[in-house]
Amino acid sequence: MTDRGILSGIKVLDLTRMLSGPYCTMVLADHGAEVIKIEDSKGDTSRFSGPYKKYDSDKEWAGYFVSLNRNKKSIQIDLKSTSGIKKFRRLVCSADVLVENFRPGVMEKLGLSFEELNKLNPKLVYGAIRGFGDPRSGESPYNDWPSYDVVAQAMGGLISLTGPDPNTVTKVGPGVGDIFTGLYLSFGIIAAVREAESSGLGQFIDISMYDAMISLCERAVYQYDFEGRIPTASGNGHPFLAPFGIFPAKDGNVAIGVVEDSFWKRLVKAIGSPEYENHSDFSTIMSRKKNILRVNKLVETWTSGLTKLELLKKLGGKVPFGPVNNVQDIFNDPHTECRKMIEKIKDPYEANESWCVAANPLKFSRSKKVALETPPRLGEHTADYLGQDKIGLEKKIDGLALRKAFGTFTTGVTIATTLQKDRIPRGFTANSFSSVSLEPPLLLVCLSKGGLSYKTFTESTYFAINVLSEDQKELSALFATQSEEKFTSTIWSHGHKDVPILKGCLSSFVCKNEKIIDAGDHTVLIGRVEQFSTNEGRPLLYYKGQYVSPESGS
Repeated sequence: MTDRGILSGIKVLDLTRMLSGPYCTMVLADHGAEVIKIEDSKGDTSRFSGPYKKYDSDKEWAGYFVSLNRNKKSIQIDLKSTSGIKKFRRLVCSADVLVENFRPGVMEKLGLSFEELNKLNPKLVYGAIRGFGDPRSGESPYNDWPSYDVVAQAMGGLISLTGPDPNTVTKVGPGVGDIFTGLYLSFGIIAAVREAESSGLGQFIDISMYDAMISLCERAVYQYDFEGRIPTASGNGHPFLAPFGIFPAKDGNVAIGVVEDSFWKRLVKAIGSPEYENHSDFSTIMSRKKNILRVNKLVETWTSGLTKLELLKKLGGKVPFGPVNNVQDIFNDPHTECRKMIEKIKDPYEANESWCVAANPLKFSRSKKVALETPPRLGEHTADYLGQDKIGLEKKIDGLALRKAFGTFTTGVTIATTLQKDRIPRGFTANSFSSVSLEPPLLLVCLSKGGLSYKTFTESTYFAINVLSEDQKELSALFATQSEEKFTSTIWSHGHKDVPILKGCLSSFVCKNEKIIDAGDHTVLIGRVEQFSTNEGRPLLYYKGQYVSPESGS
């Protein structure tokens, strides 16, 4: 278990503003990612969007900003200046993720396109939120249009489905056009980071707010296709389930959602009308759909004569039911308390004050939940990341000295073998080999990214590790070259899954490619052993650039 969160170790450069992008990076920060908010001298617009606490006479902490930017760092960089661009590019070199929600072309004009930044950091995952997507994935006719939540809700179909009737449509309250898009991108980022751990390569992730809303309104898509009609706003009900929606009570409203027929029977018993349990007009989903107005009227007449509390006592836990809560109700609900869904963030400058925000709803059984920290002041962490000693890359290690130090490890010598798709055998000498696990049976070998066979091995389904004996020095030297005679001058045979097995080795392990992990200028290939063989003999060892016998050690 880590106290820093399940995403600790992931560094995110956050260029986003307002809601969609900051919500995405908030999700990452809430799970332990190091999110560095890049702001200009004015700061994120949400810093000035309110609301403010009464005691905050200087209007320094807007609720909008506090809620979305907890657990983040803030540094000031002027991306319109040469020095600012230089500083930012250096930050990119050590980042895992970059997120921005500018309009198309902005980053290109700054010389900070994905393609340019990918040259600096090939493993960088670059996430972009656009109103209508990025031209890289398909250029929309609305490519240059600005967009906010209400535009996305409107064009993506959500507003057409919301409201009392087709002529009185309504925007959904929360900014779901922004939030759903940001949440989707957070998933895309984690998926791409996971893939980059194997491939060593980042990629560009493009999500359109319009597209996200189409995904959210998936029901309308299949209704239009299957039924040949255009779904419209139809109040608080459901187009083909009943009773399913919002019903009036004496002191407010409640939600009832009957899908299964068993719930219908329980509901009519509570209503006091058991005769409707098996009534041909109401007893099945399809019959209730045909008589949807009658069903809803029956339930509405009953609920309107009772309070929310009375309805809760009759229906709570028996059918899908819940009161329509306002935010005060939510604050006072014991569910919210036991689930810890309203958290307080301390105001760092007012000892007795704090801010309430909606908490992270995800709970993990082993990974500790990240405590919510105060959002940053504008540029609060600039010195931490851009100070004189921090602005450059890490101090360069002497490669020659490091190679000599690595050479002090005594290692066994192996040859990794596999078949290309055209069945041509390939192989190379590998000193970086180790067993990993007995259950499951795993081993690993390191591949140089500059190796001739690198792509073949990373794309292969099966490979073999052949552990050399002390009399196979010449074979080791041969497979350390790029000679085309490796297999024509070597005695070998097809083993399990037709993988090449070299004759005379101490042992050979045929493995299925289990996982690939990026490791700098090498890649770690982990294999699950499916078959192996052993022979008597002594191993060929490698020490300080020389082959040695087990007895000499030097």
